[in-house]
Amino acid sequence: MSNSYGKLFRITTFGESHGAAVGVIIDGCPAGLDISLEEIQHALDRRRPGQSSITTPRKEEDKATILSGIFEGKTLGTPITLVVNNKDQASHDYSHIEHAFRPSHADYTYTAKYGLRDYRGGGRSSARETVARVAAGVLAAKLLQKYGISIKSYVAQVGSIKLEKPYTQLDLNQIDSNIVRCPDSETAARMISLIEEVRDNLDTVGGVVSCVITGTPAGLGEPVFDKLHAELGKAMLSINAVKGFEYGSGFEGVKMRGSEHNDQFFTDENGAIKTRTNNSGGIQGGISNGQDIYFNVAFKSVATILQPQQTINDAGEEIMLVGKGRHDPCVLPRAVPIVDAMAALVLADFVMRQQASKV
Repeated sequence: MSNSYGKLFRITTFGESHGAAVGVIIDGCPAGLDISLEEIQHALDRRRPGQSSITTPRKEEDKATILSGIFEGKTLGTPITLVVNNKDQASHDYSHIEHAFRPSHADYTYTAKYGLRDYRGGGRSSARETVARVAAGVLAAKLLQKYGISIKSYVAQVGSIKLEKPYTQLDLNQIDSNIVRCPDSETAARMISLIEEVRDNLDTVGGVVSCVITGTPAGLGEPVFDKLHAELGKAMLSINAVKGFEYGSGFEGVKMRGSEHNDQFFTDENGAIKTRTNNSGGIQGGISNGQDIYFNVAFKSVATILQPQQTINDAGEEIMLVGKGRHDPCVLPRAVPIVDAMAALVLADFVMRQQASKV
């Protein structure tokens, strides 16, 4: 089912951008996990629209409601249902595209697949669906805390402005110290200025979100088709506007000789097996090796721009289309908690699968 993800820790999301609500059903979450609505809400607030001057002005509070699976602050082991009502829809903003195919949107492909589409904000193809993922990711992250696993994502690039420092030289506790969620104040200021410039020119800009996972034990991941990095890649590429994924040395690794790229093993003073370098990005043979897992996720520029563009309608006629409505000039700041959530969902599923892999 394309609306579900995970094998043991499994989520199914539902709802459309301008429907009554969006939500998620989480099946397989263990009983006895401490969780509060406030924790879920905090994550949703990091993703919600209207949170700063460089995000869409759509004013959705994104208040979550727990319908099942949690009682007196603990998970019951039964299916958990979380719902967020849609309140600030402006469906009239989309009446002009009822019969038009917006450039680089899913309008044409959804019509080709289903023979019809919900044109109000993109319906199911809208990034509003990610509200459900972020809510579910809080449960997954809480489970991972039990195993000492921590996930932190941040904006590493906006357009051509790139954070040059590696994550090991950054204070990742500063991610939320600015509205662009870059843990370097000087680079963040330049990124914000660029986004404001692009916004004022009625355009959009993309960038890169980096993610670091620490505390992962060796052994997570499955050989062959369910490799850990393959599932992380699948999870990230399922996020709206994502165009690329690389982990470890990524594409830069092709410039290195084997003698440079190989991560040599050693035993530290506590008898733990480690590697002197981490070009593998914490994953070898599709299985975690106990080192930090790190990867980059590339996001394209938002497809809706408030400028005239040539396209066609569902009758095949050429038309000129100007975007309307309230849209992000750059998705990166709001994408950070989505990357966090999807990484947590992948790791939580593999943690549970690992428990069943040996006696």
